[in-house]
Amino acid sequence: MRSKSTVCRVLGAAAFALLVIGSAAAQEPLRIIAFGAHPDDCEVKSSGVAAMWAAMGHKVKYVSVTNGDIGHYDMAGGPLALTRKAEVEECGKILGIESSVVLDNHDGELMPTLENRKIIARLIRDWQADVVLTHRTNDYHPDHRYTAILVQDAAFMVTVPFFTPGTPRVEDNPVFLYFSDRFEKPSPFEPDIIVGIDDVGDQKYACMAALRSQFSDWNAWLGGYHDEVPKEEDARKAWIQDRFQARDANVANRHRDLLIEYYGEERGRAFKFAEAFEVSEYGSQPTREQLKQLFPFFDE
Repeated sequence: MRSKSTVCRVLGAAAFALLVIGSAAAQEPLRIIAFGAHPDDCEVKSSGVAAMWAAMGHKVKYVSVTNGDIGHYDMAGGPLALTRKAEVEECGKILGIESSVVLDNHDGELMPTLENRKIIARLIRDWQADVVLTHRTNDYHPDHRYTAILVQDAAFMVTVPFFTPGTPRVEDNPVFLYFSDRFEKPSPFEPDIIVGIDDVGDQKYACMAALRSQFSDWNAWLGGYHDEVPKEEDARKAWIQDRFQARDANVANRHRDLLIEYYGEERGRAFKFAEAFEVSEYGSQPTREQLKQLFPFFDE
């Protein structure tokens, strides 16, 4: 973990320690909410850990901040939005998570308005989240950037009683974390925690295959390789799995040293696939051991 030197961060870490101790004593399930810009972003970046949390009885909610209604070459508007919503709901069933919510913002038109900030804050407060996941602000897509800004702008406000007062505040600020990415400027992704997801690969890659309009249609067409997508269903699923295994292998290999730090030499080197997350400077500031309590996957 990077050092946190300000008084505010120290107090945040102390408050978080009390939260963890209290939760452990009560043996309550963790509550995790993830915000992705589109109906596929949460799934791509965190469905491995989501499946692991869900299998342990923890509560996970995915929120797509836009409805994905222009991300296709052959359909748009309401029909596409309904298709994308059905796909992420199917993913939710595959992963075993509590719910997959799609907000009714047009794809490509998201703005960091006060109204949208309040919507994000209410969702975090209503869920009484311990963990919040989202994008970083340096990203190629404006919807990704503005989703990140909206979550960051809500990060402190979720503790303020008279901001969105109709929804009870969170008494202890959640830990906010960023999905992994490859963007370097103005600053590269620097993971604080990494999780090997080999054991839940079947669930994650079945989820990716269920997002057919995104990965078998739109991304393939946009990338110029639509003709490569197999027509036969089992072959299509295997093709999707290969592509996403390559992505998750890249995460594992780029951050192999951190895998070894968390799992030890033998287990850390054995993982083929991983998901990684960076702690935001907004929200509670956990220690390494506190992070392991929020991602309770490291025991043999």
